[in-house]
Amino acid sequence: MASEEKSGNSIVETIKTVVYALLIAGVFRTLFFQPFWIPSGSMKETLLIGDFLFVNKMAYGYSYASCPSLPFAGVDAEDLCGFLKNDNNRIWGGEPERGDVVVFRHPVSGVDYIKRLVGLPGDTLQVKNGVIILNGKPVPQEPDGIFTETNAPQGPQGRRPGCENGPVALGAVCEKPRFVETFPNGTSHKILNIADLPADNTAVFRVPEGQFFFMGDNRDNSADSRLAQVRGGVGFVPYENLIGRADRIVFSSAGTSMLYFWTWRGDRFLKGVH
Repeated sequence: MASEEKSGNSIVETIKTVVYALLIAGVFRTLFFQPFWIPSGSMKETLLIGDFLFVNKMAYGYSYASCPSLPFAGVDAEDLCGFLKNDNNRIWGGEPERGDVVVFRHPVSGVDYIKRLVGLPGDTLQVKNGVIILNGKPVPQEPDGIFTETNAPQGPQGRRPGCENGPVALGAVCEKPRFVETFPNGTSHKILNIADLPADNTAVFRVPEGQFFFMGDNRDNSADSRLAQVRGGVGFVPYENLIGRADRIVFSSAGTSMLYFWTWRGDRFLKGVH
């Protein structure tokens, strides 16, 4: 009898441990980090389709967009932070920096996007021949070789990548010129740009107070702040719509399922986002 009681207690303790661990993980996930799976190629090569990362919510504090929900307690984000909506403010707000890779909520559709922060409040910004003119000065770009990938359907929508050496056959090598772009604050990152498209030449934008201007690193494959919201773009993004900063890739898979271990990109596990 004693051994049966001991065995029963052991099972109960194990169950309690698992439940506590799940609760702690749930709180940790909702309060501090949000998982995000890269569904498109708009941030290549910084982020590839199939990269899985955690977004640091603490970087910018909390707003209605980044406020955590507690589903295990029956509490959603509107219950906790609904009072913050439409005031363009945050709790424990931190200021984003130019060059941050940010997950934000689209001001119109409510869909979560991930792009690079290019323009801060008060900035003037224009794109000429693919080069950013920031506050009247070109942002330097240095050639950095060629980015290559396979010309094949990618992501949930099965779209093929654009190629400078295209059109190329299915399964052939697709090439894109790569550049290193350096902002005035000294941060550098890689961008891809194939050819002069309409979005490579824009009017002058002036970023309003309390809002931000975002662009994708894969410049010819990004519906970002260069395009007005009525044209399917992002437009200016309010401070309250920022969810968090992407700091590190946790896992990456080039396949349609993370279970296909032969498609895992081991060289991207725990890779920092710059």
